[in-house]
Amino acid sequence: MAHCYTLAFPNAGLPNAMGSYDETPENFALNCKKFCTDSLVNMIGGCCGTTPNYIEALWNTVKDIPRRDVPARSNLLHLSGMQEFIFRDHIPFINIGERCNISGSLKFKRLIKNDKYDEAIAIAKEQVENGA
Repeated sequence: MAHCYTLAFPNAGLPNAMGSYDETPENFALNCKKFCTDSLVNMIGGCCGTTPNYIEALWNTVKDIPRRDVPARSNLLHLSGMQEFIFRDHIPFINIGERCNISGSLKFKRLIKNDKYDEAIAIAKEQVENGA
């Protein structure tokens, strides 16, 4: 959805207990490939733990995948949560489920902290039933 170029510079996996990276250049490249095949990035490289061997493997893996097209700008309001929501002219009102926010609702926060998920889900369900 980004109306700009997007970049990714992933690490060579997660560091091990000694601070080194165990991921091979080939696995690194395969893990990065999905960013390109899903059209998420216009540019991809490497960060911590990557060496010229990693970048070469990445290049060989993604060089023939088309770059992401940058979508045209829109003046519509785009929101995201569990799914994309675009506010369009035919929608008269938006009810946002703010009671399911641990920063905004102390009750909801207590339920989550105390593993009372059924009660938390009931709050969320009620909000959705009321149009959130």
